[in-house]
Amino acid sequence: MSTKPFVVGPDQRPSALSVMGAKITPLAPEAAMSDLQVTYQTGEEGVGPPPHSHNWDESFFITKGEVLFTCDGSTSKCNAGTFVHVLGGTVHAFSFGPGGGEILEITGKGSNAIRMFTDISQESARVR
Repeated sequence: MSTKPFVVGPDQRPSALSVMGAKITPLAPEAAMSDLQVTYQTGEEGVGPPPHSHNWDESFFITKGEVLFTCDGSTSKCNAGTFVHVLGGTVHAFSFGPGGGEILEITGKGSNAIRMFTDISQESARVR
């Protein structure tokens, strides 16, 4: 896949997707970055995905607040500035701490995270 350099300013981002209480904004879909997808995620206290796994690696950088990450049954309290890497196949979950938080998510080769988030957001909008 051939990619080109690009810049996405705040006014050029797509609308945030609503996924289980979190707002997820795609910043770089796989079509724009070979083998990677990047999202910006925000959520109120307690919001986050339940334990799950998938076949792609996933990394998170906490940009604001506190996030509780659980990987293979071990939970860590992660403050802004913390980087978390999860290997594909690892059962993991996270939830935003007191006052909510913000994270940057980068998914690896084979990811369909943005497609999955889009499907969940569209389905929940139909149910409302």
